[in-house]
Amino acid sequence: MPDFPADFVWGAAAAAYQIEGAHDLDGKGPSVWDAFCERPGAIWNGDDGRVACDHYRRYAEDVELLAALGVDAYRSSVSWPRVLPEGTGTPNERGLDFYDRLIDALLARDIEPYVTLFHWDYPLALFQRGGWLHPDSPRWFADYTELLARRLGDRVKQWLTLNEPHAFIEGGLRDGRHAPGLTLPIAEVVQAGHHALLAHGHAVRVLRSLVPGARIGCAPVLVAAAPATPSAADVAAAERWTWQMPHTRLRVSSWWMDPIYRGHYPEDGLRALGRAAPRVSAGDFDLIAQPLDYLGCNLYDVVRVRANAEGEPEEVPFPQGFPRTAFGWPVTPEGMYWGPRFAHARYGLPVLITENGMSNRDWVALDGAVHDPERVDFLRRHLAELARAVADGVPVLGYFHWSLLDNFEWNHGYRERFGLVHVDYATGTRTPKDSARAYAAYIAAQRPAAG
Repeated sequence: MPDFPADFVWGAAAAAYQIEGAHDLDGKGPSVWDAFCERPGAIWNGDDGRVACDHYRRYAEDVELLAALGVDAYRSSVSWPRVLPEGTGTPNERGLDFYDRLIDALLARDIEPYVTLFHWDYPLALFQRGGWLHPDSPRWFADYTELLARRLGDRVKQWLTLNEPHAFIEGGLRDGRHAPGLTLPIAEVVQAGHHALLAHGHAVRVLRSLVPGARIGCAPVLVAAAPATPSAADVAAAERWTWQMPHTRLRVSSWWMDPIYRGHYPEDGLRALGRAAPRVSAGDFDLIAQPLDYLGCNLYDVVRVRANAEGEPEEVPFPQGFPRTAFGWPVTPEGMYWGPRFAHARYGLPVLITENGMSNRDWVALDGAVHDPERVDFLRRHLAELARAVADGVPVLGYFHWSLLDNFEWNHGYRERFGLVHVDYATGTRTPKDSARAYAAYIAAQRPAAG
């Protein structure tokens, strides 16, 4: 396997609602996901996040699992309704105490916390007041950020604002497949998305003012293309496809990244939306486009693209029998080369892979171990392509594998297993998989030799 820079950050990731459980313990308020899980048919198999991985009680065990991996950093999120049960107002000290304990445990094991402010578990009380559609929602988020900055900022210097806004905005407000499960007109959906971007801008300002030395990013999904061949025409077509928005679907990189890094929405997206485009007030983009320290990218499935006879991007279908994960996503490690390359070329910032991983059908074997050779191979292929991007001059700061633990995979419940560590949901027992050992061995091999 190729080498990475000595200061490369090796990490693993998780999210509060997917692992914490303790849905109403110690003063936590309900989130939209708590309510959504009660809707018949909303979640596969009727699953919910009431217990999940019981990380709230077992966090110390999970920190030891991280230490055994040898990671430099752990990307987690804070449950907004755990620390502010009503979304605003009086903080819940017992909820804040939990994050104090978690962060202190990480630092005691020399693991740097990367804290994501919002990973989809919106306070139900604020949703009932209008949620992301309410014009005050960016200010609510700013107040929540201030609470965390003042409480945790003495120890936490690495912050991410929003995780995959397309998923909680379009998935939750337009498609109804994520919480809160609405199917609103597109004009309302994109306006809610604009408020989320304003919330991001407010959060960056708050963190800059209250946390000395803060390093801040955002974690949208990078929907990237890879060229079908190395030809210059196909490379140009893939790069163009990565940033185009010829339709009104919001799972598009440029719709979320251009406002943050360029200070405007993409022109083709505005044309596609027409009258449904968001209402923008004077100064909005000055707020949204606060300077950030890196490009956070959640990078999963990638399409393959070639240039057609007119030189326009054209998707190339994957052949029959092409390798796919248990989720059905194609295995496309080349995306770890082309995605960071295209993102850095467009926005000029270093890249941090904030999520990458695969779902697999894992179980505890008769020998008591969990053998997941597919994930081991997935890791090797993807890290090799990421190393190739680094070798070709793309400044990549680090890699966070999704995820540390098997967990509650949103509307798919507990069907999909992404973890390096297997979780028996009936007992909570953790079993590191072969991939955990492979990842640990790879990280150890990257460490400078002592002496």
